[in-house]
Amino acid sequence: MALARVRRRLPGLAVWAAALLGAWLLPGHLWHSEQPPDFPFPAILPTLGAFLLLIVLAPITVLFAGPRLARSRSLSALEAPPDFIWGLLLLTLWPASAGPPGWGAWMLALLLSALPGEARWLAASLPPEAPFPSAWGPRAARAWRLGALRRLVPRWIAARLPLWITASLILERILGLPGLGSDWSARVSIRDHAGLTIWIAGFALLWLLARPLERETS
Repeated sequence: MALARVRRRLPGLAVWAAALLGAWLLPGHLWHSEQPPDFPFPAILPTLGAFLLLIVLAPITVLFAGPRLARSRSLSALEAPPDFIWGLLLLTLWPASAGPPGWGAWMLALLLSALPGEARWLAASLPPEAPFPSAWGPRAARAWRLGALRRLVPRWIAARLPLWITASLILERILGLPGLGSDWSARVSIRDHAGLTIWIAGFALLWLLARPLERETS
């Protein structure tokens, strides 16, 4: 059993190993060499806070709304505007007396831009509920969803977290805040092999932790 579980993880591990090798051997040459940027440590807590809110709010929304949320027109209207629209709207409505927008404004814009899409992603991934457990009532349906979300959420986080960090770059640029997305982008642009390797190793570890070692039921 243990050997079978390891074999199931081999293709994914091979992909991450290739990504690590590619980051370390990233081709290209810069005419003007630059030093790697300092890591934006002040951005860690706001970023973790925004991601934790997203991780809590999206599954709770899906738990009560169910798979029908994936076909919601109102959700589509909220999901349609790109990230920079939310950032520009926040800048437009931000009162001048409050000073420049900070990390709190960034967290709000990120949640507004990401929550509708992530809720739809989770809702579309739920198993069908018709005819059962819908026929057993709302309580049974919520229990069914809760069991499905317990298995789905870790994989959702591992699959989407790299995209959240990359998408946060747009809001960081609009609001003038040096964050994790900007750090990732800067290290790509200057061919910081060591920094990119650490980033990708972190993503690979997250992917591995999101795949529980217990036996997966079909």
